[in-house]
Amino acid sequence: MNQSHTQANTDTHTHANIHTHIHTHTHTETKKVLDRLSRAIGHMEAVKKMVEEGRDCSEILIQIAAVRSAVNNVGKIILKDHIDHCVVDAVETGDRKVLEDLSEAIDRFVK
Repeated sequence: MNQSHTQANTDTHTHANIHTHIHTHTHTETKKVLDRLSRAIGHMEAVKKMVEEGRDCSEILIQIAAVRSAVNNVGKIILKDHIDHCVVDAVETGDRKVLEDLSEAIDRFVK
């Protein structure tokens, strides 16, 4: 068992009716996720500017599609990292709550 994961699923916080567990271990893809989120935020700000400037709706929709794709790809990285670390640890320790939470998260992510 990952030594730093001993308290991983004991702390729970609620934000906007979503229960989250605080994990005390580090995910391996955090830098990649943060970099891609920063890029997606930059693209969203560019879309906002396009709207403010009255740019063509078709151009704006294409850019929004690109932002959506970028955000979905970030979600895929997070999901894979979660499976590789949190879920593996949960299976090893018999923590069914992590698996239930993953199922709910996947349902929301693929909507």
